[in-house]
Amino acid sequence: MAANDLRLFVALYTDADVSRDLAQQLRQRGFDAISAIDSGKSELSDQQQLEYAISEKRAILTFNIKDFAPLFEEYWFKGKEHYGIIVSEQLPRGELLRRTLNLLNSVTFDEMKNNTKNLGEFADR
Repeated sequence: MAANDLRLFVALYTDADVSRDLAQQLRQRGFDAISAIDSGKSELSDQQQLEYAISEKRAILTFNIKDFAPLFEEYWFKGKEHYGIIVSEQLPRGELLRRTLNLLNSVTFDEMKNNTKNLGEFADR
């Protein structure tokens, strides 16, 4: 692992389907989070969204499980590295924030790398 990969916390990138408010609320709580909209990347394809997240060493959060599940499988089978794919059903803002905070407070950077998580796992923590 390179010295610049030494992180404890997951850095998050929310794709264009996720409200930009989530990234802002996470930043207000001390987390490293950016949105596709804030980054000017909201028009990118799903593949390009993932590639951008990788270039920034960030896990991507999306509501688009239909398209990101195959991307995860492709990366897995080809041995391509990424920093995590987090999927969720569309939730009310407060619940989405609560589950995302639960994930960020319980999953390390290393645990998220090359992994996928569903925010449903973090509903009752």
